Amino acid sequence: MEGSSTTFILVGVIFLGFILIASMIKIVPQRTAIIVERLGKYRATFTAGFQILIPFFDKVRYRHTLKEQAIDVAPQICITRDNIAVEVDGILYLQVLDAQKASYGIDNYRFASIQIAQTTMRSVIGKLELDRTFEERETINVSIVEAVDKASEPWGVKVTRYEVKNISPPQSIKDAMEKQMRAEREKRAVIAESEGTKQAKINNAEGDKQQLIKNSEGEMQKRINEAAGRASEIEQLAKATANGLRAISLAISEENGLNAVNLRIAEQYLTAFANIAKTNNTLIIPANLTDIAGVIATATSVFNETKDKKTK
Repeated sequence: MEGSSTTFILVGVIFLGFILIASMIKIVPQRTAIIVERLGKYRATFTAGFQILIPFFDKVRYRHTLKEQAIDVAPQICITRDNIAVEVDGILYLQVLDAQKASYGIDNYRFASIQIAQTTMRSVIGKLELDRTFEERETINVSIVEAVDKASEPWGVKVTRYEVKNISPPQSIKDAMEKQMRAEREKRAVIAESEGTKQAKINNAEGDKQQLIKNSEGEMQKRINEAAGRASEIEQLAKATANGLRAISLAISEENGLNAVNLRIAEQYLTAFANIAKTNNTLIIPANLTDIAGVIATATSVFNETKDKKTK
């Protein structure tokens, strides 16, 4: 019986030893920090790896993750500058840099960061009109990050960024905005159509103008060509007449040339008189009709004078 008691006590001691050893050994995961207190006072911050505690004296008081955390900021009602109530929510990203400050600098840094983000959001939204709240998301994000990061510096927490998720105005405002956007789209469509009509008229007028210019240029070129043709015709006719007169002059100066001229004049005189007799019932007969020789003599005297002037 005494041996059994001894064995039982020995087993108990061994079991208690295992418990003590297990309580002494702490394995801290990667990107995790634990705060150890000794007799209620801060002793050390243990990071990833194998750590040893003194039983009954050391105690793990706080445990923090050193990873970046995404904290959902619950929706809240904000009043814009033009007195419109909108519901806004977002996501806050932060990271614990100093586990000791995060443990003793504030009771709950997550809750505190969310509250600062919400109050800052209400302040920033209150400075903006409703239409600008949708355009100034980046400004809202930067303002909240600056405010929360400044306040959380003593807590050993770094705020990396903030993102506004939704900005939801009341349904009546949504309906009004939808009507406004529809009117704006219709306005742009009318303006685009009028601009197209205007451009079409300008193009048509420009085309008519170019057509008139081309027609006038063509008419002008036509007249120039016709004038040039008439001038060339007159010039050629004058040259031909001059050449004919020159040939006649040379023929007169040749032997028997004057007799030939006299014969030609007599023929033309009689032909002309005959034509007059055909076309008129009443005929005025010259007094010297039978004096053809006199007519020829007159013409001959003219040729002789011309010949004498040329010889001189």
